Amino acid sequence: MKNTKRTVIAVSAALLLPALAAAHSALASSTVSAAPPPGKVTMEVVTVNGSGCPPGTTTVTPSHDGAALTVTYRRYAAWAGDAAPPTAFRQNCQLNVRVNGPDGYTYAVTGIETRGHAHLQRGVSALQRTTYYFQGDSRSQSVSHTLQGPYDDDWHFTDTTDPSTRIYKPCDTDRNLNINTELRVSPGDGPGTSFIAMESTYADAVYHLTWKHCPA
Repeated sequence: MKNTKRTVIAVSAALLLPALAAAHSALASSTVSAAPPPGKVTMEVVTVNGSGCPPGTTTVTPSHDGAALTVTYRRYAAWAGDAAPPTAFRQNCQLNVRVNGPDGYTYAVTGIETRGHAHLQRGVSALQRTTYYFQGDSRSQSVSHTLQGPYDDDWHFTDTTDPSTRIYKPCDTDRNLNINTELRVSPGDGPGTSFIAMESTYADAVYHLTWKHCPA
């Protein structure tokens, strides 16, 4: 499912969806700013697509200071086992986001926090994966986590990008941030239903950003 409607949101707003680029060598000498840049940051969700985020089920909320982006899902679960449809074992969601900061600044993703719940029968495993990159760049960064059954509890994963491997959006270039996530259940041989979910008020994904000056 795909929705290409564009909506601009300010940093202090929330958006209900109806649904990294080669860095210039000069960036290496730029000064990293631990704090968000002064001025206004806006985020424009350009497209949303995937079986895990049908229209009207995904909320994107920027932090008030432009330092993070939270994605909340309401119908994002993969399941397998008794009575599960053949394609239900894998669900995905792809977001294309344009982040607009003050002139003279660029940004990178520094870390991801994901939360959800899983119920896995013995012998069943589940995967949660996140891949992100800037539009037009062959480089990407990916993190994944596996749960092994028997398991019946919430899960919370925290990942941080090493400063030496962070990929910044090129200065003076319009490149959107693509965020692709996946939930997958690998069924075992036993009976029963298993699932992994990243949905509801208590499950979300938070993408932490860092900003730095572009070269003069």
